[in-house]
Amino acid sequence: MTNPVFCAVDTADKDHARALAARVAGRVGGIKLGLEFFMANGREGVAAVAGEGGLPVFLDLKLHDIPNTVAGAVRSLASCPYDILTVHAGGGSDMMRAAKDAARPGAKVVGVTVLTSMDEDDLAATGVIGTPADQVRRLAVLARSAGLDGIVCSAHEVAAMRAAWPEGFFVVPGIRPAGSAVGDQKRVMTPREAMDAGASILVIGRPITGADDPGAAANAISQSL
Repeated sequence: MTNPVFCAVDTADKDHARALAARVAGRVGGIKLGLEFFMANGREGVAAVAGEGGLPVFLDLKLHDIPNTVAGAVRSLASCPYDILTVHAGGGSDMMRAAKDAARPGAKVVGVTVLTSMDEDDLAATGVIGTPADQVRRLAVLARSAGLDGIVCSAHEVAAMRAAWPEGFFVVPGIRPAGSAVGDQKRVMTPREAMDAGASILVIGRPITGADDPGAAANAISQSL
């Protein structure tokens, strides 16, 4: 993608999402819409935002269920204009393969590995032993073998993943320009550092959407790359 910056529009308000999309159109490579937006607005809402500036859509639903159910859910999205879709890699090979097989032609399906809000202590509390990097590596191998296009991981793991999976598509959230507040993210990096490490696209929310001028903020980040 020409511009790797995807603006994370985390709101349930369709009008606000459309206004944000209009303000960053031409300054970013796409829009990320997640569960909060999708649960409130559904496929029609995604189409409305996608139509605002013609931006590609990263639909971050993090699907995780038995293979049959996930395949059915993905097929139900056939009329939804998404370009990238997420499933939880922890759902296993069969589930990931079912999601990829059911996806829209040309769309990328990527596996979420370890959320950027989690650290080693959080993983241990769920019964996963080892560092986030250990778990990302395990799930990346699983995602690749299941035929997914790539994974979602933090910038701290992406260099090792790029070396192990050169053709992989790596979605990197938890991006914070120098001087920005970290918020609820625990494993962050600047946009330039993440791209140098091997990211395919950068998901950036509050540094853009919380700015007085989201378009100018998005442009500044894109220009820094």
